[in-house]
Amino acid sequence: MRHNKKGRKLGTDWSHTKAMKRSLVTALFLNDRIKTVEARAKEIRPQVDKIITWAKRGDLHSRRLAIAYLNDKELVREIFEKVQQGMWQDRPGGYTRIMKLGPRKGDNAPMVIMELVTEPCVPKAERQAAAAKKATPKKAAPKKVAKKADKSEELAEDLGFEADGTKEQIEAVDAAAEVQENGAEMTDAEKVEAIEEKKAEEAEAFRATEETAGDPAEAAKEEAEKAEAKAAKEAETTDAEKAEEEKADVKDEAK
Repeated sequence: MRHNKKGRKLGTDWSHTKAMKRSLVTALFLNDRIKTVEARAKEIRPQVDKIITWAKRGDLHSRRLAIAYLNDKELVREIFEKVQQGMWQDRPGGYTRIMKLGPRKGDNAPMVIMELVTEPCVPKAERQAAAAKKATPKKAAPKKVAKKADKSEELAEDLGFEADGTKEQIEAVDAAAEVQENGAEMTDAEKVEAIEEKKAEEAEAFRATEETAGDPAEAAKEEAEKAEAKAAKEAETTDAEKAEEEKADVKDEAK
């Protein structure tokens, strides 16, 4: 009968098992990482957590318990100093990590790497909130467009237009929206005045465009006439210069 012999059978007697577990725990705290068989790693995990819990307490009794188990005062002092500096303070448990390496060549024993977890712990509520925020899609633009469309329909109804999308309705709604954006409440007379002003501005802009642009055919005709006049003037100037040269030659011959 195995009375008071809890734990896994590691293939050794009780005294050997106890010494082996103590040496593995010591090696883990010294090197922060060890390579061993999976059963041994799982067997020493509770004792590693217990020693870190003693270090979190930090009192004299806990320090003496850690020294009695590890039998190394310097190692215990180093562990307690790390905890006092803030390591594992935000982690309520789970101070070790086991990563499987596969079977060992020879006896096919499952090998693992066991290491101390030193990363800061993020609470579960914060992780879930960050994941939910990241997963929520942003749909701000369609909402703004919908609000703008609703506002345009309301302005059209206030001005007495039907929501048919005509040019007059669009102009009236734009004018009313501009006045509302300036922060003034519009009366009926102000609405009509705004519409008239907008129409007048558009008419003036159209007239200015017509005056500057004109008829393309007439513009081309004017350009051609200007070119002909310039050519005729240049020809007259050339003929006058030739006549003066001929007169000068005749005078020279007469002398």
